[in-house]
Amino acid sequence: MAVRTAQTDVLIIGWGLSGLVAACEAMDAGRSVTIIDQEPRSNLGGQAWWSFGGLFLIDSPEQRRMGIRDSLELATQDWFGNAGFDRPEDEWPRRWARAYLDFAAGEKRAWLRQRGVGFFPVVGWAERGGSGAIGPGNSVPRFHITWGTGPGIVAPFAAAVEAGAADGRVRILPRHRVTELLVDAGAVTGARGDVLADSSAPRGVSSSRDVAGDFEITAEATIVASGGIGGNHDLVRAAWPERLGTPPQHMLTGVPAYVDGSMHGVSEAAGARLINGDRMWHYVEGIANWDPVWPQHGIRILPGPSSLWLDATGRRLPVPLYPGFDTLGTLAHLRTTGHDHSWFITSLKIVEKEFALSGSEQNPDLTGKDVGLLLKSRLAKGPTGPVQSFLDEGADFIVENDLETLLGQMQRMPGGEALNVDQARQEVLARDREIGNDFTKDAQISMLRSMRSYRGDKLIRTAPPHRLQDPAAGPMIAVKLHVLTRKSLGGIQTDLDGRALGADGQPVPGLYAAGEASGFGGGGVHGYRALEGTFLGGCLFSGRQAGRAAAR
Repeated sequence: MAVRTAQTDVLIIGWGLSGLVAACEAMDAGRSVTIIDQEPRSNLGGQAWWSFGGLFLIDSPEQRRMGIRDSLELATQDWFGNAGFDRPEDEWPRRWARAYLDFAAGEKRAWLRQRGVGFFPVVGWAERGGSGAIGPGNSVPRFHITWGTGPGIVAPFAAAVEAGAADGRVRILPRHRVTELLVDAGAVTGARGDVLADSSAPRGVSSSRDVAGDFEITAEATIVASGGIGGNHDLVRAAWPERLGTPPQHMLTGVPAYVDGSMHGVSEAAGARLINGDRMWHYVEGIANWDPVWPQHGIRILPGPSSLWLDATGRRLPVPLYPGFDTLGTLAHLRTTGHDHSWFITSLKIVEKEFALSGSEQNPDLTGKDVGLLLKSRLAKGPTGPVQSFLDEGADFIVENDLETLLGQMQRMPGGEALNVDQARQEVLARDREIGNDFTKDAQISMLRSMRSYRGDKLIRTAPPHRLQDPAAGPMIAVKLHVLTRKSLGGIQTDLDGRALGADGQPVPGLYAAGEASGFGGGGVHGYRALEGTFLGGCLFSGRQAGRAAAR
């Protein structure tokens, strides 16, 4: 088989959001650009295409219209309280955090608006914390949903790259899997690897790894934008930190199989330093997709604050581990229970108001920019269409009219033998007794009442407080929840230009990294925890930095 060879100014490995942004920046600077990816062309846009499209902005017009008073100072307090930077190698992540916060409070929104990106007017409140002013969480709502969700934010950059390909400024090469970075006298000068057999697999569906040939591409600058490890459970378990307990035996997968971490080792072999590999971000509200696209495909419930959260044995989770408050704190707690699942007990009234599903395909109204469908689905009575589909078809959902039947059905589920029915019953009854008074010692009830003072929550995200057993609230519902793999928070250490750094702290000539491959900047801009809405934004910012620097 003949080796395919090529030369380019800037080589970008990975066509997810950070790679597309880097390509646009290098192309705008007049450089020739080649983008390669191991997947078929149908996957242009990578993981970002599948996302809910949430973006972290500070003191935005959308926030001000909703009565939210935010500031760079408050957001910085939240970010650093959340991140918990505590290692010598966190110096560059700290610098990236400050630079990204300046970007989110400054030109980020205008930069996106110039490209035609718009935002849903109601700002969401993710990762609410609950552990004090300098503890984890967002002090105010900052989760801005892109109008068009993930595809809406990918579209302008993908269109620019496609236009560049049409007029010869960009070359897009699918089915190119990198196995080695070329190194000459300590400098990275390109990449070589396998040309995989053509595939017609639709977006997100696993494609073959049959090899049809070889390639070698030389470049003045090479940007690794290949994503993280969330699709590779073996790598996730190998990197799992002791502080989060033992890794689950059973996990769902929140990203396509191609998010395999293969470029981490390849980059390290070329001299790049990998840091903070034990920092990761996985969700605990995962449900098995009734209509899967990739293997072990899971969907995350984006919950409002009202559901009662029980561990596998039926014991209520401790303060402040309520739905939507502290993702990693909840994960760490649940890993101490000896079980891989937990439960929501809730009502139809809560589900129809508070259950949203993460993913562009689970939000056809927002993804399709369909105002009519949005009004029908978000403001009308009843769950959204995708949520109703899970109620009807999802293996993790139980719908019953009374508590005793519900608890019996929970016990019959796989793993349900761990449930102590008496304990679970007591938790539900005790919670319902507290709800009938304006006064309460139940912190979750106090918090959800407080949240309804925010217009956004009262309008579309928080149900009026009520007894779970109230017949007027509809049937009772139990949801079996699983750990859902998602993001790597560590990666290739980079300086603020996106240059990959070696073990000696000096840049590896010719090598750059962006997006999740770089821990979204610096090798870990989030520290130990993410504030949400910061993953796509990290791809945008790190891709921009690397693309501009590589072009220089």
